[in-house]
Amino acid sequence: MRIIFAGTPDFAVPSLSMLRASKHEVCAVYTQPDRPAGRGRKLQPSPVKELALSVGIPVFQPTSLKPEADLQQLADLKPDLMVVVAYGMILPQAALDIPRLGCINVHGSLLPRWRGAAPIQRALMAGDEKTGVTIMRIIHKLDAGDMLHKEEYVITEKDTSGDLYDKLAALGAVGLEKVLAQLESGTVRAEKQDENLVTYAEKLTKVEAELDWTQSAEQLARKVKGLNPWPVAQTFFEDKILRIWQAEAITSDLKADPGTVSCTNKTLDVATGNGLLRLLEVQLPGGKRLPIQAFLSSHHVNGVKLG
Repeated sequence: MRIIFAGTPDFAVPSLSMLRASKHEVCAVYTQPDRPAGRGRKLQPSPVKELALSVGIPVFQPTSLKPEADLQQLADLKPDLMVVVAYGMILPQAALDIPRLGCINVHGSLLPRWRGAAPIQRALMAGDEKTGVTIMRIIHKLDAGDMLHKEEYVITEKDTSGDLYDKLAALGAVGLEKVLAQLESGTVRAEKQDENLVTYAEKLTKVEAELDWTQSAEQLARKVKGLNPWPVAQTFFEDKILRIWQAEAITSDLKADPGTVSCTNKTLDVATGNGLLRLLEVQLPGGKRLPIQAFLSSHHVNGVKLG
């Protein structure tokens, strides 16, 4: 099949790599325009663009696919299928109608749960026991198309959203390869999404990073994992922002005002609305990420109130 691939971040790279190694022809890659990044704010190509150029695949970076010229350019490629993985742009219906076999998407959740921008993070923050990827047909409604295939992953206690991001990116390529074979053989089976089971994964914001110590330790531990590596959970320590990279919930009957610290020379526990949150890795402004023992060796925190 002649396939157009549309994707932008690292999450899309395993799927493009799989397509490149397959018998199918990736006739073009569509990706977001280069963005300024780093201290010098120089324009940087997306990970997908870098891979495509390294293997000689033509790259297109329109700011929209609504103009007639961009639609004609897409049509001139005569694609059988368009594969979309975290492209970052909503495709107009006119674009969806161009490929002979339509357009399919690799989405980082087990639909219909967690449609939207941050499915990986929201699954962790909600305490879901499992997540995965869904390959679905694209329609002109957010993540609402018929489901073609799912790959499941059981979430472990140590998983952060960064860990899940990498694992689901790899699973997406596995599921995509299976769907392509089914499309070729005509054996693909589409399943409609149950609208009664839909949840939405709103985009993360920096405002969500601040921890509310009146919540339970379990809720806060999930939030720390879900916000790692961005925007990273935080609280205030001596009027400075203390970023919390890793933490775990501890069952305890200790009664103390939420945010109050109790510690030994090896552990730092924070009272919450229910239980204790044990901080494992933290970071102060301008400093490195520190395991909690290293942090305690240079800071007196017992009895201090965070937040």
